[in-house]
Amino acid sequence: MKTDIEIAHSIKLKKISDVAKEIGIEEESVIPYGRYMAKIPYDLIDEKSSRKGKLILVTAITPTKAGIGKTTVSIGLALGLNKAGKKAVVALREPSLGPCFGMKGGAAGGGYAQVLPMENINLHFTGDFHAITAANNMISALLDNYIYQNRDKADGIKQVLWRRVLDVNDRSLRQIITGLGGTANGVPTETGFDITPASEIMAILCLAENLDDLKRRIEKILLGYTYSGKPFTVKDLGVAGSIVVLLKDALNPNLVQTTEHTPAFVHGGPFANIAHGCNSVVATKMGLSFADYVVTEAGFGADLGAEKFLNIKCRKAGIKPSLSVLVVTTQALKMHGGVDVKDIKLPNAEGLVRGFENMNKHIENLRSFGQKVLVAFNKYGFDTDEEIKLLREHCEQQGVGFAVNDAFAKGGEGAMELAEKAIKMIEQGGSSDIRFTYEDTDSVRQKIEKIAVGLYGAKRVLFSKKALAMIPKIEELGAGKYPVCIAKTQYSFSEDEKAYGVARDFDFTVNDLVINNGAEFIVAIAGNIMRMPGLPKEPQAKYIDLIDGEIVGLS
Repeated sequence: MKTDIEIAHSIKLKKISDVAKEIGIEEESVIPYGRYMAKIPYDLIDEKSSRKGKLILVTAITPTKAGIGKTTVSIGLALGLNKAGKKAVVALREPSLGPCFGMKGGAAGGGYAQVLPMENINLHFTGDFHAITAANNMISALLDNYIYQNRDKADGIKQVLWRRVLDVNDRSLRQIITGLGGTANGVPTETGFDITPASEIMAILCLAENLDDLKRRIEKILLGYTYSGKPFTVKDLGVAGSIVVLLKDALNPNLVQTTEHTPAFVHGGPFANIAHGCNSVVATKMGLSFADYVVTEAGFGADLGAEKFLNIKCRKAGIKPSLSVLVVTTQALKMHGGVDVKDIKLPNAEGLVRGFENMNKHIENLRSFGQKVLVAFNKYGFDTDEEIKLLREHCEQQGVGFAVNDAFAKGGEGAMELAEKAIKMIEQGGSSDIRFTYEDTDSVRQKIEKIAVGLYGAKRVLFSKKALAMIPKIEELGAGKYPVCIAKTQYSFSEDEKAYGVARDFDFTVNDLVINNGAEFIVAIAGNIMRMPGLPKEPQAKYIDLIDGEIVGLS
């Protein structure tokens, strides 16, 4: 079979203005970035129309390091819905350069279920990530200058919380010292870099409803504390307007197309293990304004992406899914069933059945939110009819929908069973109103405990001294009402990435609490999670090249 990039290059793309016209967006509203990509002004969002559209959330069981194919399933489902005669779009996150040149090599779907032009989307795209990086680091530069210019003042900045970001996996930048080389070079400060998807600016962009909301949130960003203990924000720095100028174009969602020319809004890219893992509110609402069905994905397993999508994004944006699709593979099920990772592609019915426990826990969690669940079996060439039958029968016993997705190999045709099942479940009533895991009025500790104990299955939650010291500061700032965003490993329900299956009787330790005052959520950092990933021993960058004018090595 052809590689992803070979398939991508074989597709004759439509002009982006024609793609927009298919869903009712007129050419004069399209802001083209070349022939095949565009920005669509966020003010085209129609709140009345967006409430009529059907939103389908695609999430997954606990993934393996080989991935599980949520993006491919999401795109495939949108293709299938269009083949079934429905007006559908897909709304996804933008890929980060860090994983593209590190472990993944690309994140635009796969096979015949991709968003295109895949090399542009995987690389610089329309410049959103660069704008976010520039805005974040502009704040750093302006803050450092403020500290330098006011270093002799009695109530200067005592503690700096704001860190720089870069969209590259670079472990050497996690902890650094700036301002060395004499007083002319600034004030020596211990600081560090996070990856751009972990930036609060990324979270703000993905949750902001318009430019006014964007500015309001940027003004609220907590940068540090003065010597008198007063919070110091971007508003105090007086630069929110200039940061909005850097982000004004980035706020508009990006329109591209799939391998079958289905419109796709690809916008924003927070990771789900260190951030909230959803594409932008404006992209989702734009899709709901112009289509009958919108398929969107949330990062990693349902314990991370779906939980944050429902408890944070839906709570804040006033949207709700009509259906949740849970992606499974035999590889992931077997790994969670105790099969050695080198053998998970081989037939093993017993290992597969043992892995059902992990899937059952995710189903239980989604149902706790009031979600109707459709299990999407993401098919690979080595899967057997016997194992597919076992999985189908188990899903019937669990009372959830089941469908095979073969969009990777067959495009929309391979997703017809999934699309028809999704339509039927939604037309029969779909999901109920969201039952959130916690109330806004719960304390920060209660919110974390309700997630960790109720959804992850932890025995108890432990808080480090550092985390406990942050709770009074959160309350003083009035941030106790915010949702919580837990940063933990994506490979387990627990904080231990090797605790496969369903971890039991474990303590869940919160090492730190970070106030994202502009994004309006509290980040709880658990385990050894890093907000700046490192590169693997064999980074994908070794295989990416430009040969005869064409990019190779992206997949």
